[in-house]
Amino acid sequence: MTKLTKKQKSLAEKLGDNQKLYGVDDAIQLLKDLKSAKFDETLEVSLNLGVDPRHADQMVRGMVTLPSGTGKDVKVAVFARGDKAEAALAAGADKVGAEDLLEDMQAGNLDYGRVIATPDMMGVVGRLGKLLGPKGLMPNPKLGTVTPNVAEAIKAAKGGQIEFRVEKAGIIHGGIGKLSFSNEALRANFDAFVDAIVKAKPAGAKGKYVRKVGLSTSMGPGLKVDLSQVHGG
Repeated sequence: MTKLTKKQKSLAEKLGDNQKLYGVDDAIQLLKDLKSAKFDETLEVSLNLGVDPRHADQMVRGMVTLPSGTGKDVKVAVFARGDKAEAALAAGADKVGAEDLLEDMQAGNLDYGRVIATPDMMGVVGRLGKLLGPKGLMPNPKLGTVTPNVAEAIKAAKGGQIEFRVEKAGIIHGGIGKLSFSNEALRANFDAFVDAIVKAKPAGAKGKYVRKVGLSTSMGPGLKVDLSQVHGG
């Protein structure tokens, strides 16, 4: 286990009661101050929602563009032919193909952050359901990843657009930037992420929708955020 510096020890003491509620800006600053990892950690947000995603009318899923970006290089694969394939390459796709890309993925090459397809390619892509589905990579028209406008979808994927999806226990979590980002940039990403989830409130949600919000880092502690600072709870 990493030895804490004096500064980190005093900050750990400040954490005290792990039930304490923090303002968003205070939580971001404290997590920066507590940083101990040598790499640039990701700031992660988690929301406990008043939904049961086993019911279709309580599913929460969508895309949100983080205004400050993610700080990650997102690898994008595109299923397209002809002009659309050329447009995808010109837009910066990491891999473009049709049956050849299908075979490559079936061979286990699935190291992508986003998979995009033109509508005419879904017959091919459908054969990858068992591989792409569990990884959350299956192209989906509702998420904008099945589209004739591949260049726009690639630009969004590489420019800070991330997907969110509620898990079985009613929890959504996502990385909203790197600790090296400015506090203002991280706060802008936090607000955009939470706002998108609030707007995606499903018709079947019962009672209080946003029940808990937490902020953490890859290696740091989890801090509870004061819900009065979160709109739409």
